[in-house]
Amino acid sequence: MVLILGRRLNHENSGGVPESPAIKRKVFEMESKTLNDVYNFSSGSSHSESVLQVFNEFRDSRLFTDVIISVQGREFPCHRAVLSACSSYFRAMFCNDHRESREMLVEINGIQADAMDTFLQYVYTGRACITTNNVQFLFETSSLFQITTLRDACAKFLEEQLDPCNCLGIQRFADAHSLKQLASRCRAFALLNFPEVAQHEEFLDLHKDELQEYLASDELSIGREEVVFEAVMRWVYHGVEYRKPMLKDLLQHVRLPLLHPNYFVQTVEGDKLIQNAPECYQLLHEARRYHVLGNEMMSPRTRPRRSTGFSEVIVVVGGCERMGGFNLPYTECYDPVTGEWTSLAKHPEYTKSEYAVCALRNDIIVSVELHLTNSVVVWMGWTN
Repeated sequence: MVLILGRRLNHENSGGVPESPAIKRKVFEMESKTLNDVYNFSSGSSHSESVLQVFNEFRDSRLFTDVIISVQGREFPCHRAVLSACSSYFRAMFCNDHRESREMLVEINGIQADAMDTFLQYVYTGRACITTNNVQFLFETSSLFQITTLRDACAKFLEEQLDPCNCLGIQRFADAHSLKQLASRCRAFALLNFPEVAQHEEFLDLHKDELQEYLASDELSIGREEVVFEAVMRWVYHGVEYRKPMLKDLLQHVRLPLLHPNYFVQTVEGDKLIQNAPECYQLLHEARRYHVLGNEMMSPRTRPRRSTGFSEVIVVVGGCERMGGFNLPYTECYDPVTGEWTSLAKHPEYTKSEYAVCALRNDIIVSVELHLTNSVVVWMGWTN
């Protein structure tokens, strides 16, 4: 390897005439190394951060700024290059032959000045302070200027703020901006906390189709169906003149047959609004029949919600071994939803006896007739 060091010399030549300035080079011979003759240096992210910091200082002091963004009458001096480097929105505005590319003052409508200030802080520093007060406007601003990282950070912040008092409003906001993941999280949160959600003002502002979607879900987390009925009536009475015609459509999603009989008679049938709604009588009649007939009367409203701990299962009682020689005393049930088998109570091991099985509501009754010498023993048992 040859390393050349230079210096400038000024001296007279042998004839006494000064020479023009020239570069005299001294050559040093260096031993070349096979792998380490190149040094690729990098200062990492600290270099870009320091450059951005200087640009931000320039912005604060209006040094080298070449455009002023005006929002709600508030002016923000900026650098076109920085805005264009961070945002395809500004790149299209300044790099194409648009009017804004030639003007010093550019006015932007539809956003808030405070949100613009926070947005520029992110552009020039990579940091933004997201709060419950500015998250909505900052999200809309970052969406307008196509800054996906800041937009996603706002969506993440909203997800962390979910509460029974705001989850419905956040879901509506997420639906309006096509935030599918956030909307799904909001819906799951509302389903899981429905009794608390139904007590807040946002619940009363739901549209009919939004409320029906919640009422129809098997994932609605409640301890008893009475909670669903009370939520529906609270929503209807909030705007009774306008919402009364919707009562039947909503009650179709309330599982009236699963209400406690005393509650059904005293509260449901005793409600003045329901008494004056003939279109609801068929739903009331269905509930009465279920209270009398039990599982013999089936409809979509007789299926328990999963959160109640009840589910429709297939129960297998007894049977016989493969060769048919012995009756089996085992009772098992299969849950089609979970795909699981569960062992239930065994009946007495009378291997040669026959028995009859019937169901009454949630009870399964098994009767066995056993012949012993000259006597007959009848055994009855049930499982719930």
